Amino acid sequence: MAEWTRQVVGVAGHQVMTFSAGTAPRTLLLVHGGPGCPSRYLRDSHEALLQSGLRLITWDQLGCGESDRPQDPALWRLERFVEEMAAVLDALNLDCVDILGQSWGGVLALEFSLRFPDRVRSLIAADTAFDLPRMERGFEQKKQALGSETVAMMARHEAGGSTEHPEYQAVVTLLMHRHVCRRHPWPESLHWCLQNLGVEVFSSMFGPYFFQCSGSLRHWDRMDDLESVTMPVLLVHGEHDYIVPDLAAMARDRLPNAALALFAGCSHMPFFEEPELYLHTVNQFILDTGEHA
Repeated sequence: MAEWTRQVVGVAGHQVMTFSAGTAPRTLLLVHGGPGCPSRYLRDSHEALLQSGLRLITWDQLGCGESDRPQDPALWRLERFVEEMAAVLDALNLDCVDILGQSWGGVLALEFSLRFPDRVRSLIAADTAFDLPRMERGFEQKKQALGSETVAMMARHEAGGSTEHPEYQAVVTLLMHRHVCRRHPWPESLHWCLQNLGVEVFSSMFGPYFFQCSGSLRHWDRMDDLESVTMPVLLVHGEHDYIVPDLAAMARDRLPNAALALFAGCSHMPFFEEPELYLHTVNQFILDTGEHA
């Protein structure tokens, strides 16, 4: 297990916890998903990259993990998280980094790259989407595959506030094991992160349900802006991801300097499902964008 150094960083009156491991000059910043899913699952699944001569940095975004959890809905805005990301890099004296954003972390990483392109050497967008209305249609496809009666049952419980009912929870469990992580049993760090989800920020920005994006991000779409992202981009995606891989292919075709690695048999977390192939793919991409300093 890697030794992660913790450092508290102040961000506009609040505190977030950062984690760093390794001493190499070239830094890979890991940006976790959610919003509100703590960084522990990314630390555990990516620490083997330290052996490749990288320094790894991540942080628990405001509202989750070891960072502050303020009760202020006005804080849960994409623009504020971009500013938080810049503040973390400033506090750690990092001018330019490679970035790996997973799921919501890919949304945040793209927004950061559009605003601060000179601070991003390369971007790895892992199991994410840059068009959330289209992502929502993919969610519907996964639910429809279970049958119209199941879809109606889920909608009925969501509308009635009875999502703790066993029949609803059984379907969510099935969807999670089909489309979020296909490894059995799930890694302990993934269990821990989902059990310690920052519910306030997740519900506000994504929505209260895992397979329905109804929060403030639901209209977010940056597909028409991808042509301006000129740094090297690697899109990694699982075949069975609940964010359908068609979206990654569409993004690849619009990005000027991008490649797509599709992981057969995997879902939303190929770093847990096919770790050796995944880590080799990520490391090779970083090597190809320039020798480790």
